[in-house]
Amino acid sequence: MRIEVLPGSLLEVDVDLIVNPANSYGYMGGGVAGVIKRFGGEQIEKEAMAKAPIKVGSAVITTAGKLPFKGVVHAPTMEEPAMETTPEKVRLAVRAALELADSLNYTSIAFPGMGTGVGRLPHKVAAQVMLDEIKSFKPKNLKRVVLVDIDERMIEAWKEYL
Repeated sequence: MRIEVLPGSLLEVDVDLIVNPANSYGYMGGGVAGVIKRFGGEQIEKEAMAKAPIKVGSAVITTAGKLPFKGVVHAPTMEEPAMETTPEKVRLAVRAALELADSLNYTSIAFPGMGTGVGRLPHKVAAQVMLDEIKSFKPKNLKRVVLVDIDERMIEAWKEYL
């Protein structure tokens, strides 16, 4: 499985699926979730909320609305909207997103920094946890994981641990 690190917008990557670092309710208010909802449409949030509660350590998929992806994977890094997260919750969210995408026969997925925005996890901690989980994952179908963020500190942290 190839791992790529790219600076830029999650919404502009050429992949099957993008990951939303969600909350367990499926609310898409701030951070990456808010951007996905703003450009993809409110139906993404409605679908995610209909599948709630989404336990930390699990993930659900919704359509991508107006976005050019085959779907959005909602992987909670926190139970409540805007609550502080932990390295363990980020690890569980990354694993759940990878497992779901792989089980549904997708070949590519893009992650933003998980838990680094409203979750307030330091970039280096998130990068290490994310990359440990991605590197240890044994896919059947996934061939490419893209790590993409507009925050240069996140890009540098991923590059450091890659």
